[in-house]
Amino acid sequence: MRDIILITGGSGGIGAATAFLAARRGYTVCINYLRNRGAAEALVEQIRRDGGDAIAIGADISLEADVQRLFETIDESLGRITALVNNAGILEAQMRVEEMDADRLRRIFATNVIGSFLCARQAVRRMSAKHGGAGGAIVNVSSAASRIGAPGEYVDYAASKGAIDTMTVGLAREVAAEGIRVNAVRPGLIYTDIHASGGEPQRIDRLKDSIPMRRGGWPDEVANAILWLLSDQASYVNGAIVDVTGGR
Repeated sequence: MRDIILITGGSGGIGAATAFLAARRGYTVCINYLRNRGAAEALVEQIRRDGGDAIAIGADISLEADVQRLFETIDESLGRITALVNNAGILEAQMRVEEMDADRLRRIFATNVIGSFLCARQAVRRMSAKHGGAGGAIVNVSSAASRIGAPGEYVDYAASKGAIDTMTVGLAREVAAEGIRVNAVRPGLIYTDIHASGGEPQRIDRLKDSIPMRRGGWPDEVANAILWLLSDQASYVNGAIVDVTGGR
């Protein structure tokens, strides 16, 4: 029987790369998306053509009712998940903290932090030996911004990812004895569409010379780290935060 993985924000970028690689590694994949149904369904078809098994489910992970529905739909369609990748995240237009309003902050933290907590809560209820589960693994997608702070651009996004780092360590210690490992990857400058939503699609090309490897990273490179953390090869890795940053 295949392991079942949920990847939030899975229709593009790091999420899509992780979904495709997970299917190749034998997982049954649930791709969660918010608005881009077409991309999610195209990815499902691509996985199926490649011999894998996948479904797509739309849900806004910042909403508790949507998260509940998402997990119940997986229960009914596939069974209990054994792996969760908290990948969904947003950022908004580059600006200084003095220009940010409360609504922007609420949007950032609702998706990036609260959404990850809500999904982790549902996953633990299904994976934990305390609840009759068979164990599992959670990987949270953080960001190197949590270390750097993203001054003048995305301090709010960076702060939300700092919360993910802390959540990773705390949850890992909380559920380790219940058969669940929790880790995080911290990508650096990766070529994805998220930079366009911040108003600078070519941001990585502007900053790549600040990276010791002198290049931006690719979603597949992050996906490989995620799949390693989920695998038995990382069976004694818990509460770790793995930088995928080219040394930055």
